[in-house]
Amino acid sequence: MSFSSLRLSFQSNVFLPIKPEPQQSNIIFNVHASAKTGSVVESRESDSSAGLSRIKSLSQVSGVLGSQWGDEGKGKLVDILAKNFDIVARCQGGANAGHMVYNSEGKKFSLHLVPSGILNEETMCVIGNGVVVHLPGLFQEIDGLESDGVSCQGRILVSDRAHLLFDFHQEVDGLREIELAKSFIGTTKRGIGPAYSSKVIRNGIRVSDLRHMDTFPEKLDALLSDASSRFEGFHYSPEMLRNQVEQYKRFAERLEPLITDTVHFMNDAISRKKKILVEGGQATMLDIDFGTYPFVTSSNPSAGGICAGLGIAPRAIGDLIGVVKAYTTRVGSGPFPTELLNKCGDLLRSVGHEFGTTTGRPRRCGWLDIVALKYCCQINGFSSLNLTKLDVLSSLPEIRLGVLYKQVDGTPLQSFPADLHVLEQVKVDYEVMPGWQCDISSIREYSELPKAARRYIERIEELVGVPIHYIGIGPGRDALIFK
Repeated sequence: MSFSSLRLSFQSNVFLPIKPEPQQSNIIFNVHASAKTGSVVESRESDSSAGLSRIKSLSQVSGVLGSQWGDEGKGKLVDILAKNFDIVARCQGGANAGHMVYNSEGKKFSLHLVPSGILNEETMCVIGNGVVVHLPGLFQEIDGLESDGVSCQGRILVSDRAHLLFDFHQEVDGLREIELAKSFIGTTKRGIGPAYSSKVIRNGIRVSDLRHMDTFPEKLDALLSDASSRFEGFHYSPEMLRNQVEQYKRFAERLEPLITDTVHFMNDAISRKKKILVEGGQATMLDIDFGTYPFVTSSNPSAGGICAGLGIAPRAIGDLIGVVKAYTTRVGSGPFPTELLNKCGDLLRSVGHEFGTTTGRPRRCGWLDIVALKYCCQINGFSSLNLTKLDVLSSLPEIRLGVLYKQVDGTPLQSFPADLHVLEQVKVDYEVMPGWQCDISSIREYSELPKAARRYIERIEELVGVPIHYIGIGPGRDALIFK
């Protein structure tokens, strides 16, 4: 049968003009419509009131984590939730995290190191010990916020245990990618991997070292000399060292009011019943341990990274919200089972404005991968999900969910594979669901969404076993439906 003339019957015939799935895939032609799997239940109370009440009832320490390959829209949810929390904290990653948020006037802010709670003036923002901090970038970000009327004075704390990311780390990152040639990772070239490498081999420089400028030059010399011996393209000179030392003397003076023992600060805040929201960077599928290794980041953007990156106990953490797009994207290299290498993928990229906040690179696009999402839910124990960018699917006559991986011989896989050779060859079984083909961006009540949109949401809930409490239908602060 030709995919160019495929007709599928739901409640009425739907014509699909383009081939929507990768070459190695199967389609399950069933759309569940029972009360258990896909029916629409009308809410008897105001969806908004119920949602706002749910936000206020979130646990004292809650977290927002990515549940795909990043770029899910975590910053927007953190910004919305922040007004109900005293502290918003980053626990891992660095300036490779690009979180785009909008203020009440609709002005866009692109944040990379500063937590997304900064737009809420009553919120304290913490950069934890698990973050690698590029000071020039941090100060540039703070200056940009201040010039746009966002007060940062006395509202940002930086862990004295956090490691510094230097300009040379970024240069080395690029040299490493060139060295890998065809096996390149596709990093943001923000120096994240090299900075974490310095940390792990124990010659990194921490924020607290800025308080000891008598020993700082010696430590920086060791770092630069190591990079020079490792990469032929990296040229190190005594003049470079002198310039860097002078620059960081100025940085140290400016940073001093922000430097804090954030482990003590966070635990003291917990004992004083302060509400804390943890903002994850990147996402679980990029986790150094659980992601599609080696095409991953260099930290743990999953639940375990909260404890290690902030110094708080696991039992202190309550609700964890997983953020997931209504479809799937990833930037850079690596396996992507539900990727769409056709006009449908191009359409998602265009309508969804899928270009990296940090790099500007076009994102690869595909159908929502339920297998990967279930895996992320298992690892993190999400209490709820935030489904974002549902509006991007509004123009499609039908939508697909990747529900099962099969090996080349047709054997179903029972779990998400660690072996990339297996993952790159899997065949994906899809469930096909009708689209709604109307504008939903102005809807604010769940009950007012088209029936097909609600059916799509409820089918995802059933497949992964986690409720969807927040639904994004546009980029603005108010473009959110509480369910």
